[in-house]
Amino acid sequence: MSFHKMLAVAHKMDALNDHASVVALSYIAAQRVYPFYTDMADIKAMLESIARTFGYHYGKQKKVRINTVSQSPTKTTAGGGIKGFTDFYEFADLQSPLGNASAEDCANYCLALFSDFTRAVTMQNLFTMVVMALQGSVRSC
Repeated sequence: MSFHKMLAVAHKMDALNDHASVVALSYIAAQRVYPFYTDMADIKAMLESIARTFGYHYGKQKKVRINTVSQSPTKTTAGGGIKGFTDFYEFADLQSPLGNASAEDCANYCLALFSDFTRAVTMQNLFTMVVMALQGSVRSC
């Protein structure tokens, strides 16, 4: 809900310039079933929905772009607390032709979304890895 609140306050205060860009981090569990990801899957799905809704209205009013990025599994302190994460990380790394994207790769991707090169991209959930290869991952992990 903090993403919604931040966008609502920014809109009310007219805090974003025309053609501004907003990027939030999501995860593939918003669209696929990962039983070990628990409530975060629901929250990420809501985050993506908020990005689409605000992206439409903010885009019509001020050409503001709002997107989400689904990062591939990344070794972090939070990720380490998810049951089966190491197996899932290794499986995803093998399935993606380019391997898992690093945190730095994700940051660079987000920077590109803030640039003028992506002025026509909005209301999208973009991935830092090939997702289709992971559809069977729940059965495989």
